[in-house]
Amino acid sequence: MNHRREVVRVLEAHETVEGAGVRLHRAFGAREVPLFDPFLMLDDFRADRPEDYLAGFPWHPHRGIETVTYMLAGRVEHGDSIGNAGTIGAGDVQWMTAGSGIVHQEMPGPVDGAMGGFQLWVNLPRAQKMMAPRYQEVRAAEIPAVSSGPGVTVRVIAGDCAGAVGPVQEIVVDPVYLDVTVGPGAMFVHPVKEGYTVFAYVIDGEGSFDDGEREAHNRQVVLYGDGDEVAVSAHDLPLRFLFLSGRPIGEPVAWVGPIVMNTLEEVREAFREYREGTFVKGGNGGKAVGT
Repeated sequence: MNHRREVVRVLEAHETVEGAGVRLHRAFGAREVPLFDPFLMLDDFRADRPEDYLAGFPWHPHRGIETVTYMLAGRVEHGDSIGNAGTIGAGDVQWMTAGSGIVHQEMPGPVDGAMGGFQLWVNLPRAQKMMAPRYQEVRAAEIPAVSSGPGVTVRVIAGDCAGAVGPVQEIVVDPVYLDVTVGPGAMFVHPVKEGYTVFAYVIDGEGSFDDGEREAHNRQVVLYGDGDEVAVSAHDLPLRFLFLSGRPIGEPVAWVGPIVMNTLEEVREAFREYREGTFVKGGNGGKAVGT
C-alpha cells in the first residue's frame, strides 16, 4: 500500500533584491537550510516592469553548487568563463554545474513585453564540490510534455513521469524537476522515492496538496514529509506548479554569497582564489552539453 506524503510546511515567497538590482521573490534560501536539502534556494523572477530586472546579474563566481534557470517568458543571455555563451527563452532550461569554479553572467530581457522564470540552486556533496564545471542548455522542444492522468499535463525537465524521461540527466542528487498543470477538478498523483526531499512551488491557481487538503496558491512553496507518493488536486481553476525532488546530502553547509562549501575556511579559500585569479580550474572545453 502506498504511503502518501503529507504537507509539513507552506511558505510564502518574500520579496528581495539580488544581482545588480533585480527585484524578485525568494521561495526559500539560506535561512531555511537544511530544510530543503539538497536544494538551497529557489528564486521567482517573474516581473511586469523592465526596471525590476534589466540590471541583471553581471559577472560573478560560483563554486560548490549547481544553478538551474527555467524560463517562462522573455530571455536570459548567458556567458561564462569556460567558453559558453548563448540565450535561453520561454520553455528553455539552463543547468549549470559550477563545481570547482565558474564565473558567469546572466542578463534578462523582455520578449513581447514579458519576462519571467525561476532559478534553483542545488547543493553538491563534498566529494563532488570540486568536480569540473559543465553547462547544459536544453531547448523547450527537447522537453517532453505528457499526460499523467485525466486533465493533467507535465513537462519533464529531469527525472521521469508517465513514461517520459527528462533531457537533463547525470545530476549528482538524482533530481526530479517537473512543470505540472492540473485542470479544474483533476488530480496529479506521482510516485516519489522514500527519504528524498520533495516540494512544490505554485505559479498559477490554487489547489490541495495532500489528503489533509493543505492548500496553497501562487508564490507559495509546499514542503512534504516522507512517503512514496504525492497527490495534488486543483480547485475550480487550473493549477500550475513546479514539482521537485532530490536525494538529501546531509553535510554541513557553509554559504557566503555565491559560494557554498562545507566549511568557512573552504569559502574563504574560494574568495581568495577569486581575488588572485586562480579560481577557475577547468571545464568541458567550452562545449555546451545538450546543444
